[in-house]
Amino acid sequence: MDTEKFKMGWLIVAFDLPVGTRKQRKAATDFRNFLIDDGYQMVQFSVYARACVSFARQETHLERLKKSLPPEGSVRAIFVTRAQWERSYIIQGSPAAEEDPEELPEQIQLW
Repeated sequence: MDTEKFKMGWLIVAFDLPVGTRKQRKAATDFRNFLIDDGYQMVQFSVYARACVSFARQETHLERLKKSLPPEGSVRAIFVTRAQWERSYIIQGSPAAEEDPEELPEQIQLW
């Protein structure tokens, strides 16, 4: 058994933050910017992942995450081992069908 697969892993952060007011949008943007600055990569909208080479690194990044939480909303963090990450699947549907663009009115020449 390859035990190396269980030493390294990914810290996954998923969040649902309110964006109804200007203050809430700023808090959500600040949180996303914190994640990017701290080395996270966007996996999907509101789902970010960061590599952690050990359990101690995971704890370090969890503490940083706790200090940067926005005042409202829901944030969830989970540690996934390298072995679990390698067994994940990316399932995609076909691209969304493009609708015909709305007909633009004929341009009127004024002079």
